[in-house]
Amino acid sequence: MARILIVEDNPMNLDMLSRRLLRAGYQIVSAENGLLGVEAARREQPDLVLMDLSLPEIDGWEATRRIKADPACRHIPIVALTAHALTSDRESALAAGCSDFDTKPVEMARLLTKIKTLLTPR
Repeated sequence: MARILIVEDNPMNLDMLSRRLLRAGYQIVSAENGLLGVEAARREQPDLVLMDLSLPEIDGWEATRRIKADPACRHIPIVALTAHALTSDRESALAAGCSDFDTKPVEMARLLTKIKTLLTPR
């Protein structure tokens, strides 16, 4: 069973994502800010990270850069989740090291497809 780290500061978004991903068969770990997200990625070694980009402490772009800079974590795929839907936001997320990008409000079927694709061994 794959483990997903959700880095999200909004309790309602975290609850909704957690419940839906649990129902889809995933284990969930969470962190409510960017610093805790980096620590959780190192400690928990999840199979995938869902990273909000607008976070307290350090934003999702910086948290992603820190995770990807760590040799023990750089293999973990990261999906940016954000209400920022501009092309430049997507490009910034990918440049920071995200494997994919999705917008809020989350369309669960689309997100689950992205998760399954990223978790499928190449």
